[in-house]
Amino acid sequence: MKAGVLFSGGKDSALAALLLSRDYDVELNTFVFSSCQDTGAVEHAAGSLAFPWRRRTFPEGFLEKIADMVVTAGYPNEAIKEVHRCALISLCSEYPVVADGTRMDDRVPMLSREEVQRLQDRTGCSYVRPLLGYGKREVDRLALRHFVIARGETGTVPNGDYECGIREALRNRGLDVPAFFPKDHQQSVVLDRAHEVG
Repeated sequence: MKAGVLFSGGKDSALAALLLSRDYDVELNTFVFSSCQDTGAVEHAAGSLAFPWRRRTFPEGFLEKIADMVVTAGYPNEAIKEVHRCALISLCSEYPVVADGTRMDDRVPMLSREEVQRLQDRTGCSYVRPLLGYGKREVDRLALRHFVIARGETGTVPNGDYECGIREALRNRGLDVPAFFPKDHQQSVVLDRAHEVG
């Protein structure tokens, strides 16, 4: 059975895909706000995992709606959650199983139990979160066992995280982007599979 995994190119979604591959035919899916967005690093990360990868583009005007949500709220949480929800719904129209790399201690874009139930009831799709029982420390340990990873502050690592596009949209409006986001938010991108010695 196929499972469509939301894939940013980072360690969490890569580890989720790897865990799911024991039981499903995994296909990686990266959503971007613009057809011009560079996803070379994400495609390379997908290639190192050796799973099929698809680049998908949100509808025109969607990023502006999301940027408006951030400006109105003064913070990005609900906007990022809305982006994530729309990506999941899109995948549910094509896959019987959809998944992502959300962990136990994630706050955003974590869907509540009720939201997950509504998503599954409405679409008939199963939504699985293989890392939900893992905290950040254990995810980091497992990711380093399986992958070579680059890390850095959001915007300095070329991955497919939604936040990068949202930050750019706010910057294009002439807004003070750091005022909307937490400081020192770290991102990652998978460079290769780790090769065990010995």
